[in-house]
Amino acid sequence: MIFGLEWQLVLELLLLGCFTGFLAGLLGIGGGMLMVPFMHFILSHHGVASALAVKMSIPTSMATIIFTSLSSIRAHHSRGAIRWDLVRTLAPGITVMALITGAFIYPQVKGAALALIFALFVGFSATQMLRKKKTHASRQMPGTSGRLVAGGVIGSLSGLVGAGGGFISVPFMTWCNVPMHNAVATSAALGFPIAVANTVGIIIGGWSMASPVPGGVGYLWVPGLLVIASASVLLAPLGAKAAHAMDVAQLRKVFALMLYALASYMLFKAFNT
Repeated sequence: MIFGLEWQLVLELLLLGCFTGFLAGLLGIGGGMLMVPFMHFILSHHGVASALAVKMSIPTSMATIIFTSLSSIRAHHSRGAIRWDLVRTLAPGITVMALITGAFIYPQVKGAALALIFALFVGFSATQMLRKKKTHASRQMPGTSGRLVAGGVIGSLSGLVGAGGGFISVPFMTWCNVPMHNAVATSAALGFPIAVANTVGIIIGGWSMASPVPGGVGYLWVPGLLVIASASVLLAPLGAKAAHAMDVAQLRKVFALMLYALASYMLFKAFNT
């Protein structure tokens, strides 16, 4: 046993951490959005009720982004791809709203509703990524106030679905004519403040809840978090390296197809929970 978990479960979580860590670096989405459906499957398979498994999967997946984002940030920053000017102006709104969402909104939302919200927003993001519609060449990122508002929206929605914000921030930045590789890298950097603020908020909001699994703190499954994070941080730099070797069209298609698959799974769960 490790962290109080059976070896079979540890192996499942290590494989999940490797898979999501690589894709987090590749797609700049923190890994949380990719992890939620798989975490839900693992928890449900080990006896947690489906609705509660949704509510535990989201914060546990979100918390892993704290670790994967640091690894991914280092890899993207070494290639000069992160737009730190955008990070500085989007992060304040992200941090405030992610904390508020985690502490006060998340505990009140039912698991089935969270699964539906996840599916709808992820499916919408995938569609936006595949659209061939050209952006206006003159379109740019909004000013400071506009970025604060955009950050607030990203932080709130990310906190509800356990994602690092890339499913909104990458399409938003590319719509504003930020190059795809820069958008992916910048999104990876934004995953850190989202993850920290939302994890703290959800711990506060679920502090009084008795966890159905050993090592749980409210909705947060600490042993699962530690195992996944230990694997994902090793693979995130490899994903970031692969992202810079791919052309924009390939990266966009990989991003969108993965999102459609995850949206379909969670939509199914939303109506069967």
